Amino acid sequence: MPILNQALIFLGAALIAVPIAKRLGLGAVLGYLIAGAVLGPSVSGLFQHPDAILDVAEMGVVLLLFVIGLELQPSRLWTMRHTVFGLGGLQTALTAALVTPVLIALAGLDWALALTLGVMLAASSTPLALQMLAERQELKQAHGRVAFSVVLFQDLMAIPLFTVIPLLGMAGLGAASAPALLHSAAVSLAVVAAFLVGGRFVLRRVLRLIAEVDQQEAFTATALFTVAASAWVMTQAGLSPALGAFAAGVLLADSEYRHELEARIEPFKGLLLSLFFIAIGMSLKLSLVIAHPLTILGAVAGLVAVKATVLYALARAWKLPGRPARKLALVLSQGGEFAFALLILAFQEDLLDRAMLEGSLLVVGLSMATTPLVMALDDALARRQSRPEPRRPDYDAPDDGAEVIIAGFGRVGQIVARVLRGRGIAFTALEERLDQVEMARRFGSKVYFGDAGRLDLLEAAGADRAKLFVLAVEDVEQSLRIADTVRTHYPHLPILARARNRDHVYRLMDRGVAVIERETFHSSLRLATATLTRLGLSDDEAGSIVERFRRHDENRLYLAHATYKDEQKLIDLAKREVAVLSQLLQDDSDLRS
Repeated sequence: MPILNQALIFLGAALIAVPIAKRLGLGAVLGYLIAGAVLGPSVSGLFQHPDAILDVAEMGVVLLLFVIGLELQPSRLWTMRHTVFGLGGLQTALTAALVTPVLIALAGLDWALALTLGVMLAASSTPLALQMLAERQELKQAHGRVAFSVVLFQDLMAIPLFTVIPLLGMAGLGAASAPALLHSAAVSLAVVAAFLVGGRFVLRRVLRLIAEVDQQEAFTATALFTVAASAWVMTQAGLSPALGAFAAGVLLADSEYRHELEARIEPFKGLLLSLFFIAIGMSLKLSLVIAHPLTILGAVAGLVAVKATVLYALARAWKLPGRPARKLALVLSQGGEFAFALLILAFQEDLLDRAMLEGSLLVVGLSMATTPLVMALDDALARRQSRPEPRRPDYDAPDDGAEVIIAGFGRVGQIVARVLRGRGIAFTALEERLDQVEMARRFGSKVYFGDAGRLDLLEAAGADRAKLFVLAVEDVEQSLRIADTVRTHYPHLPILARARNRDHVYRLMDRGVAVIERETFHSSLRLATATLTRLGLSDDEAGSIVERFRRHDENRLYLAHATYKDEQKLIDLAKREVAVLSQLLQDDSDLRS
């Protein structure tokens, strides 16, 4: 089949399968696997030889390891060391200890290979787990942070596995091969050490020379050449090309080119990695499920159960409560994407036969498909088991009315409250987040729980007698809803509002709010003033320039309100204002010179 036809089929399959998979909560990785399975010999038969595609697609794994190395800053790793190396290390060790004897007993593998595959199966799917946590808005919760630390350790463990498997392939297996294995390991370590020492000096100098040329295409080519050359060096030493890419990334993790390299590599990494997963999907022999249903499904269930049990026990030992510990265990219970690459590498080194390879790939792929299902079942179980809490009032009734009502007791509301308290001005603060209310009360602030958009709460707070209403709620939509309620039922009450951005300002203007402060505007002006003075301008000159900018920006803000719903008119206005502002600030400089 011509390569253009192949590219068209691959891209079309990804465009169809990935959005559907993500909408079903399965994640992009499973979407690519499903697309590959449909295209492969097990379903449609459009492609009969996925191995040829894997030869190219494996470069996606190499680029992924390079990016992981770039992100592995020593300072970041040190901050997370207890969870990464403690919980992550124990999870890998315990899972491998439980899986290895099973592989030896049931598959008849040598202990060294069984242990290697046991460590490999202990790893989870980083993109699948983190994507699911992000979609559920749980990445910043306790179990989400722990999950990130665990998968970071698992990604690190993939590196030695890419080294061990070729060594096992070179030296063979068994006690008689121990001297040869030690010799191969010593040679490999010497190559890696030489690469790390020499690369530290060479890579940065090469990148500096290319950066001085100031040509984007040259830097992109250099980034790709760096990865390919590093992979080639390790290949010549009999090691995995992924190890070379990872080592190069680590060497450049603290360099000034880290973000630029990552930006250049990212599109190629994403494209080739998606092709890798499609090729893996094509390699999945789904007929094995029909031929050996108990064996395949039992292996999937066993892998998921072992990993979930180990993770749950360790999470509880790390003081995570029951439900978060269960979420952590389930979201990391599947096999990972590195298992695909490592299994294929083991097959290429003649450590696995094709039947073992096909069965293992299928088990890992199906284990990934179970994660969204078990997470959904856990949600349903939690809803059924949750006991209804005693109903508390929808709000705390304030004692009496005050001159000022502050809606929202976050960063902005607290500053306003401190100033008013310092002047002895009575105020009533309303906050919808109960934890924020409890914390503020511990620090001596008189804050009342409740939604400031509720008319009954506003009545209890004395909005009909108040002189000012300070709208300091962070959420834009909630802020607008509260403004609507106040403006409708208390038209005499002036509203002073914070705004997150220009669009928020315009929408508050639509509601008749006259006094609006953008939350980062004045601090940004002070930062701009400091920048100008550090560049050599006098304090007066810098202050004059920034003040002129402030007046111009505020005038433009009010002028643009009439047309802010027309995006094209806003774009045209912004383009015209670039020249106007430049001339305005230049005139200011000329007048003072």
